[in-house]
Amino acid sequence: MIRLFKNLEKKDFGIIFVVFCLVVFAVFLDLRMPEYMSNITKLIQTDGSTMKEILTAGGHMLLCAVGSLICTVCVGFFTSLLSARFSRMIRRKIFSKVESFGIAEIKKFSTSSLITRTTNDVTQIEMLLSMGLQLLFRAPVMAVWALLKIVGKSGELSLVTGVGVVIIVITNLSIIRIVSPRFLKIQKLTDKINGVTRENITGIRVVHAFNAEKFEQKRFQHINDELSGIHLKITKTFALLDPVMNFVMHFQHLGIYVLGAFIIMRSGMVDKINIFSNMVVFSTYGMQVILSFLLLTMIFMIYPRAQVSANRINEVLDCDASILSGTFHDSTEEKGTIEFRDVSFKYPDADEYLLKHISFKVKQGETFAFIGSTGSGKSTLINLVPRLYDATDGEVLVDGVNVKEYETKELNNRIGYIPQTAVMFTGTVQENVSYGDNGKEKPSLEKVKEAIRVAQGTEFVEQMDKTYQAHIARGGTNVSGGQKQRLSIARAIARDPEIYIFDDSFSALDYQTDAKLRKELKKYTKDATSLIVAQRIGTIMNADQIVVLDKGECVGIGTHKELLKNCEVYKEIALSQLSEEELQNA
Repeated sequence: MIRLFKNLEKKDFGIIFVVFCLVVFAVFLDLRMPEYMSNITKLIQTDGSTMKEILTAGGHMLLCAVGSLICTVCVGFFTSLLSARFSRMIRRKIFSKVESFGIAEIKKFSTSSLITRTTNDVTQIEMLLSMGLQLLFRAPVMAVWALLKIVGKSGELSLVTGVGVVIIVITNLSIIRIVSPRFLKIQKLTDKINGVTRENITGIRVVHAFNAEKFEQKRFQHINDELSGIHLKITKTFALLDPVMNFVMHFQHLGIYVLGAFIIMRSGMVDKINIFSNMVVFSTYGMQVILSFLLLTMIFMIYPRAQVSANRINEVLDCDASILSGTFHDSTEEKGTIEFRDVSFKYPDADEYLLKHISFKVKQGETFAFIGSTGSGKSTLINLVPRLYDATDGEVLVDGVNVKEYETKELNNRIGYIPQTAVMFTGTVQENVSYGDNGKEKPSLEKVKEAIRVAQGTEFVEQMDKTYQAHIARGGTNVSGGQKQRLSIARAIARDPEIYIFDDSFSALDYQTDAKLRKELKKYTKDATSLIVAQRIGTIMNADQIVVLDKGECVGIGTHKELLKNCEVYKEIALSQLSEEELQNA
């Protein structure tokens, strides 16, 4: 928690100081009122007192109450302002940190957990800061100040207050010890419930198609019941505070007045008025002490969960990205070249290598295709180029420079990456195609139109309402899979990169559209290098070189015709899709 609060700025500490001063002044005013009450009690029972004196003391009490109210309102405003600023800053830090993560770090936390940490966990810290500053300053100041006014006036009455304080402290500590471990479970279950909800909504069409609504409801209900059960246990535990506080408050009142009665009986007539007046003041101050510890109790209710949330936030902020940016950002003699030098790769914490001793070089303007059975490592191989992962052994070079040496932005500016799953963002068609920063001018509308034309998307885009300014929903849910793929390809084309990486990016296209797109792409990107991962032989047979992978090993490199003669794995894949006659005529 302290580590998070170190992120506060200097002006934030200024606000905290102002809040502290306002709280101290409010407490001073609150503790002045019992003294005026004591004066009024004495004036009422003293011969010769005038109504003016009584009203003057009452007016002072009223001024103290109004002043305390104004201070309290100001404290609420400043703490709300501070907590909102702080939570905004923490959310920004978490988001920026997550932006620096690679795939390995995202998988470590899971998407649902990162969402929870950015929203729910930050909210817990915000609540602690907002309420905590008010209560944490007020409670101890009030308790200590009130106790100083009590101590010395009556040992017996002080003992009554002391016993009540001890009971409250023991109760609070016992409850915190019971509930603290359960707050960690609550946050983890919140992650799970977010994950199940997100998965269910994302796959709602599959859920409906397989009549799995009851199964999903049971899965959700199981986690929901577990979360509700822990909340109920915590609530029941905290419910013990209410009767304990009531008991202590009534015990204190009763104890003060019973002991006060015995003290008055032992005193002379002259002292009885002063003793009774002191009893009224003592009772009020004692109540202030108990209320102070009640305020601390409210902090104890918030703090354990906030501490768990702070630890979870720190886990994200302390997580070091496995892929660090290099420093190289200069121009190179080579353009559009890619080289794999004895590259092997295994996922973090995996025992076996997924890719083993891969070596090849792609020259500028060449098209290299990758094919193999599912799980052979095709996508993983090309993902090493934009550093979605780093090679475990060997080197991956772009334009003659190891990709690990590149500044991340510089490497990305040289590459146009089209992932397996087309990703669309909320916005317009133009905004999606001109998305990002490629170190050059933002693609103009004409450039966007040209990119969409090459990607064979002009027809469907111009039929949309508002055409290039047509709205694209989150995730591209208002366009088809093939349309998303074409817009995703257009996004890469609009960057004019040296290297194109197509990770099975033609799978949702029909054969005719696929052929047209590749033909136009070849013309438009004749000076660029292309890496293509595909399952269809028809998509890659015209590539300059085809790399065949089998169980992570390169079992063949060559043209389509060469591999049909020399590579059994490639021949099996080809024959499973096309007849021998079609292959020979290709």
